Amino acid sequence: MLHSMTGFARQSAESELGTMSWELRAVNHRYLDVQFRLPEELRPKEHVFKQVVGATLKRGKVDCALHFQRPGGRQGDLQLDCALVENIAARAAEIADKLDDPAPVDPLDVLRWPGAIVESEIDAEPLFAAASELLKQALQSMADMRASEGERIATMIESRCAEIAAISASVRERMPEVLDAARARQLERIEKLDVEADPARLEVELALLAQKLDVDEEVDRLDSHLEEIRQALQSDDAVGRRLDFLMQELNREANTLGSKSADAQTTKAAVDLKVLIEQMREQIQNIE
Repeated sequence: MLHSMTGFARQSAESELGTMSWELRAVNHRYLDVQFRLPEELRPKEHVFKQVVGATLKRGKVDCALHFQRPGGRQGDLQLDCALVENIAARAAEIADKLDDPAPVDPLDVLRWPGAIVESEIDAEPLFAAASELLKQALQSMADMRASEGERIATMIESRCAEIAAISASVRERMPEVLDAARARQLERIEKLDVEADPARLEVELALLAQKLDVDEEVDRLDSHLEEIRQALQSDDAVGRRLDFLMQELNREANTLGSKSADAQTTKAAVDLKVLIEQMREQIQNIE
């Protein structure tokens, strides 16, 4: 089953510890790149959170933000940094001495000063346990979203593979006709030259021409790559990079088919193949 690399998830929970919310965003990336924004209490646990993410996701650039708010109305949660407040008061008094009739300092303004109010420490272990469980739920939500998108992409790829297989079959079916037409054109050119050709040498040249124009190997490889793609679509592993490689191989065969083309229909088939391959390649860039 394919999984897209893009996704979004938000998971929230309330407990006696407070209100906690994970927000995950994932986009395409060559490897797995996970970045965190965490509350101060949980920054030492970042490496553990990365392991949790890595157990679910294999590729993608993932931004994980944890928002935490302590419950309101609890007594004893807030403490005053007396040293900082005294320092603010002393500096305010110095400034007041230099001003003419200054307004009095509002104590509430002092409380709003960064660091004047110090929240009491919280036990990080229960907070970490709750955050880990919530992260797993958010990751599962994102995985479900990525799987749904992957299923849509897989359907599109299967459809394009069927079209490529049909083109490949038509090229194979028409090849004897194409070779006969090329042989007839070559004989016609020789006749117009009004020269007597060595029959043995002529047969050798015509055989070399047929070998040059023959695309059986390219068509066989196209069919083989299509079979590998179908197998990859059924795999539970991360197959994005393998599919990307197979797109390069398909494109190589389409280019060779175009270079060997001996008629307009084969040239059109090569162009149609490249269009279908490019459509698949664009979507596969988003596969995990």
